[in-house]
Amino acid sequence: MPGQGSVGERVRNLRLSKHLSQAQLAGTELSDSYISLIESGKRTPTPAVVRLLASRLGCLPEYLSEGIEPEERLHLQVRARHAELALLGDDAPQALAWFGEILEAVDNDPELMKRARWGRARALETLGRGEEAIKALEELREEASRDRGRAGWLPVTIVLSRCYRVAGDLGRTLALGESALNRLTELSLLGGEDAAEIGRTLIATYLDRGEPTPAYELAERLLTASEPDPAIMISAYVDASKQALDEGEGGESLYLAEQALALHAGGDQAKAQARLRVTAARTLLPSGASPVDAGKALELLNAAEPMLTGMDAAECQIEMARSKVLIGEPASAVTITEQVLADLGARPETTVTTIRARLMLAQALIATADREAALAALRAARDELADLETSRATARVWRELGDLFGTADDSAAMMDAYRKALESAGLRSSPQHSDIVVNLH
Repeated sequence: MPGQGSVGERVRNLRLSKHLSQAQLAGTELSDSYISLIESGKRTPTPAVVRLLASRLGCLPEYLSEGIEPEERLHLQVRARHAELALLGDDAPQALAWFGEILEAVDNDPELMKRARWGRARALETLGRGEEAIKALEELREEASRDRGRAGWLPVTIVLSRCYRVAGDLGRTLALGESALNRLTELSLLGGEDAAEIGRTLIATYLDRGEPTPAYELAERLLTASEPDPAIMISAYVDASKQALDEGEGGESLYLAEQALALHAGGDQAKAQARLRVTAARTLLPSGASPVDAGKALELLNAAEPMLTGMDAAECQIEMARSKVLIGEPASAVTITEQVLADLGARPETTVTTIRARLMLAQALIATADREAALAALRAARDELADLETSRATARVWRELGDLFGTADDSAAMMDAYRKALESAGLRSSPQHSDIVVNLH
């Protein structure tokens, strides 16, 4: 692309295309040696010099300094907004392609580059390309940590913690997640969307590690702090933005101000709190949970469901079915999960959520004593699960599948599922690993 390269390279290319010598370009205001230093990259011209050179080279100053014409820059800014809308609209492949185009075209526009890199990282996460997402996010986090006066550390850390959990690095997940939650506590923002998002990751991670007590305590803490009134949270984000600015955290201050604006425009505060309620409900629904705890979980889920759509709604309804089984209403659980599977059936791809719905259906059918139907659901889940890439997340599902095959008295299928759980977790199945399977959840 003609605009790529350094300021000096653009000056030199335009000078040669106009058949000017360095002395002619310098005129009386500059020296030819100074032009030589600029062209070799040994000097960076001041804005005043850029304007002077642009007038003599017949281009706009923005072209010399940034490598793109203002019209092209505007086009890229619009494309960035379109890419963000595509990401919000569940079209991550298109978003990734557009963010990539922007990064290829931008030469010297730090803000646009940062926006595109951030969007690309989130698109990679959405597409399940975890290692690439983590690499991109770590680069952004490192840059933000070095210059927190200009770059936002908090949002990157929240997303990065979530990515590490999916990758199975629970220690890193907790380290990053707890640092983000501590910062939100300092800013008095435990009732907002950011706290709900990082709280969901931390609660799920505690459950992954077999630590239900801190998971439950954090859920209680965040639900108590949750603020349903957007006006109060807007004020809280504004105050937090001012606090961050006073502390020299310019990038964070800007991010918090943008969050306040998003809330004012009708942001996803209610949706974030609903997702938090679903995660909190899971802390009340371990295997063998009491009907009382299941009833409390059902209250949380009933409050969350109206605010959720798509996969979020499906996850909520799966937990509702689990609650129904535990309170002694398995037939109702069967109805709920059958509807979830019908809704998910419209999606072309198989997801972990689809498989979890099948497992929940099987569990409900076992509770109604319909063993054959339960086994049919489990076998369908097994076939779909075999098509997914191995990961810690799929290892947990294989382990749950093995448990349910055991409950349905299919020992061979149970052991095969346990072996697959070990393999998905990166372990070779062998007799001494039988105790590891128990801890995969």
